[in-house]
Amino acid sequence: MSSRPAPLIPPRVRAALVRVPGLVPVVRFVRRALARDRNLLSTLVVVALVIGFLAAEVSNEWFSPSLLILVTLVGGLQLRLASLVKLLVGVGVALAYVAANLGAGRVGLGLTVTIAFTAVLAVLMARTRGKLGVQGLRGDAMLLELRDRLRSQGELPPLPKDWGGKVVLKQAGGSSFGGDFLVSMRDGDSVEIALVDVSGKGVDAGTRALLLSGTFGGLLGSVDDFLPACNAYLHRQRGDEGFVTAVHVRLDLATGDYTITSAGHPPVVKFDAGTGNWQVASAKGVVLGVVPDLHCEPDSGTLRKGDALLLFTDGLIEQPGRDIDAGLDRLLGEAERLLPSGFRDGARALVNAMSSGHNDDCALVLIWRP
Repeated sequence: MSSRPAPLIPPRVRAALVRVPGLVPVVRFVRRALARDRNLLSTLVVVALVIGFLAAEVSNEWFSPSLLILVTLVGGLQLRLASLVKLLVGVGVALAYVAANLGAGRVGLGLTVTIAFTAVLAVLMARTRGKLGVQGLRGDAMLLELRDRLRSQGELPPLPKDWGGKVVLKQAGGSSFGGDFLVSMRDGDSVEIALVDVSGKGVDAGTRALLLSGTFGGLLGSVDDFLPACNAYLHRQRGDEGFVTAVHVRLDLATGDYTITSAGHPPVVKFDAGTGNWQVASAKGVVLGVVPDLHCEPDSGTLRKGDALLLFTDGLIEQPGRDIDAGLDRLLGEAERLLPSGFRDGARALVNAMSSGHNDDCALVLIWRP
């Protein structure tokens, strides 16, 4: 009698693994993913060989070898790298069969180069998806979901009828991600707003902004000293990834009292309806993450009927070769255009006017009492 081979995993070990919480669903998911990959690989290889056979034996016009480009692209989007290599071998065999039966001239150098370029592109896509651990276009869907979450988090909370608010975010290069973001929360009559600027611009700063937006959003409203808590978090992080500036406003909707704290951020300006002038707040502090203990010099005041607070990032006032103070003066001059059309309609026009002529992330937050 022939003895049965010993199992790869002893029964006792297998029973112990089954009892691990969440392990069985993960194993089943991996098995299903591998099965889908094998089935798709087999299908695409058969399709490639059939295309090569029909092109050589039936009609080179109805069954053009250029269809192998589509097969390669589908494999690059859906297959793992190891399976994609097998598919490329099948595509090469089909192309060689066509060339052997119809002559190399019927295939053409242009088609060969195009398929080779498509194969390289497919390999790069498969490697990127392999590093991310996702299939198909799921990686792009994840980025879109992160973008939507960041946008929803950057909206002001609902305000009472006797208050108004407007947020304008404009990323460099028309990108969906940037280094400027807003976190806010409301608890009864208390509203907290934090406008943050991560060094860099566009997609380069967007990944770090995504990480910090979740962290800062969790700290907002959970700690009394928001900016010192953010500074402590950044100071604990290893590596030099650039600076972060932020401004924090705590506002009482019942009385209009507010407190401003800043960490290396451009100053907040207040519109005084009584005098019709814009006043620069005196709050200041060191850039986040530089020193272990952050000391901020706050500024406070009261928003009365017709008053407004304007928060912005340095993308609105900073331009190459120009002084920041000159940019701030220009911003305050352009802000006068908010008055004829109203704060809500003039906020977007102000950002467009200040950001024209240079490519940088810009953010503006405006809160007012009608």
